[in-house]
Amino acid sequence: MSAKKVRKNQRVRRENFDAPWKEALTVLLKECMELLFPAVFAKIDWSRKAEFLDKELRAIARSAKIGLRRADKLVKVYLKDGTARWLLIHIEVQSQVDLNFPLRMLIYHVRAFEMYGREVVSLAILADENPKWRPDQYVHGNLGCELRLKFPIVKLDDYRARIGELMQSTKPFAAVVLAILKTQDTRGNDLERKSWKFELTKNLYRKGFNRQRIDSLYRFIDWVMHLPDNLTRKFDADIMQFEEELEMPYVTSTERNGIRKGRVEGRVEGRVEAARESIVRVLRKRFHSVPRSLKKKIDDVQEYSKLNKLLDWALDADSLKNFPLK
Repeated sequence: MSAKKVRKNQRVRRENFDAPWKEALTVLLKECMELLFPAVFAKIDWSRKAEFLDKELRAIARSAKIGLRRADKLVKVYLKDGTARWLLIHIEVQSQVDLNFPLRMLIYHVRAFEMYGREVVSLAILADENPKWRPDQYVHGNLGCELRLKFPIVKLDDYRARIGELMQSTKPFAAVVLAILKTQDTRGNDLERKSWKFELTKNLYRKGFNRQRIDSLYRFIDWVMHLPDNLTRKFDADIMQFEEELEMPYVTSTERNGIRKGRVEGRVEGRVEAARESIVRVLRKRFHSVPRSLKKKIDDVQEYSKLNKLLDWALDADSLKNFPLK
């Protein structure tokens, strides 16, 4: 395979992973911190709403001239130390080895501090497949002058030795980590991926999660563990049967509803409906409510490409005021 084709394949994989990661960090921030950064999680006052500063992050990216990372989040959180003070948390998910990654972490850290004059906690989730690549600091110095940023990292590859523990864990974000690892492990083996996707989905029910939690986690699993159409239909049928046995029809993609009604019309319809649901869910999570009139306009959109653009807007916007469909 040519170097150009390898780069293209890496770029496609990054695009496929960055969007679900960004949604996961938006919808499951608390759960992410609980599993991956427990020391930080313990110091945050989660009774106060975390504020996502996506507009500010875009401004930082533009000024830094290094491009916005889709799997980045800048969040304002309060500490439970009795002072009612707040600080910023910058989280970045890195899915490929990148020698410029430590410098990028430094630039985002400094720019965020410059913008707000507040402490910034930089955190990195390394989701690549190279066990030896563990960048956790940026150091630059000469002639007695030194600049250093050291930041906590979590290497998802380390969890490969803890699959059984993750399967048993009641922490919701364990399902996200499992989905990433098993997507990587089953690359090129669709039958094995289908088997793991089914097992991870069933595991959501076994842990006693409620419908909303199962829906949020299933969306990530479904997004990253993509299957060809024939195996998707088999997977949907298996899940339908499993749900009927439990009498718990939680996972409600268009394909599965279609199977129940005997009118499956293919994967495209399911992707369109899933995109609509994702937009509404993200808007509700970020802005608390979605006007019925706006939801109807979203439901009327038929083009998958347009829905993808609306989802990008929902993930990045700072208010509902300028939503493209209003």
